[in-house]
Amino acid sequence: MTFEVTEPILIIGLGGAGSRLAIEVDKSLGIDCMCISNDKKDLQTSNSIEISTKSIINPSVQLIRGCALDYHEQISQYISRYNTVIIMANLAGKSGAALSPTVSSICKEQNKNVLSFAIMPFKFEKDRIFQSGVSLKRLRTNSDCAIIIDNDALLDSNPDLTPETCYDITNKAIQCLITSIKSSPLPDDANILSTSKNVVDIETSLKDSMRMLYEDAAPDSIKRSMLYVYGGSKIPVGVLNSISNIVDGVFDDDNTHVDMTSSENTNVVMLSTIKGETHFDKYDPLCMISKEKTIDWDEPECSIDCQLDIPQLE
Repeated sequence: MTFEVTEPILIIGLGGAGSRLAIEVDKSLGIDCMCISNDKKDLQTSNSIEISTKSIINPSVQLIRGCALDYHEQISQYISRYNTVIIMANLAGKSGAALSPTVSSICKEQNKNVLSFAIMPFKFEKDRIFQSGVSLKRLRTNSDCAIIIDNDALLDSNPDLTPETCYDITNKAIQCLITSIKSSPLPDDANILSTSKNVVDIETSLKDSMRMLYEDAAPDSIKRSMLYVYGGSKIPVGVLNSISNIVDGVFDDDNTHVDMTSSENTNVVMLSTIKGETHFDKYDPLCMISKEKTIDWDEPECSIDCQLDIPQLE
């Protein structure tokens, strides 16, 4: 099964990184854009919603999520105009982790086609790993197609890179992939996006992308792989044939596809569909409990002010 993109399309940026990505895509493709965050500095477009946490200046993920419930109707009315919603969320940030379950749930309530991009934290950001795992599970459940980007895997395969460079590389890969969604099919499943830094040798780029992929998933868990070759028109046909043979040799020949896209840069972006577990499932230790055995699954964990004579402990 493939994910169907139907117009009109809305891209929603959640938090700082998600909003910046959404605005960049809006500039390049002209897709309608909306940004949502609890930090006013993240909202650089007229179509935006600021989630007020009132007097709390350092809110928790649960408090931001609870405050977002007051904006349910406003978000729902805006989303109702569109058929496809693309969600950009950095789950390493508090806003992205807090808002992605809520916003994706509203989209699901309205039976929208939901494509979500989830950016995961570095492993040294230990205080953010649990919340990112909780939010990812919710986001995957509410999305028709979920694409996971692991900056940490890119850093592991390229230890000389700075975190800022990792962000830049993966953000460009996301932008490149979105430019292809109208021409290339996307599987309606969980997918991992892997890429490499810009290099002259396209085979090296492919191998770096595969190394990044294997940081997140075992080889036998990959059931389909889409290979996007950017700058393909500048690459010799023999080299393109060589990288196609490499991919066919690693993965099932019938489940691989190569797509060439024009670009100033020359690199490879892989989109791999995963079956079974990934190492992200271990971010939330409660993930081993099935949904059927979880009594409070319907609503994500949030902190709300119940107007009781008890001080808010945030």
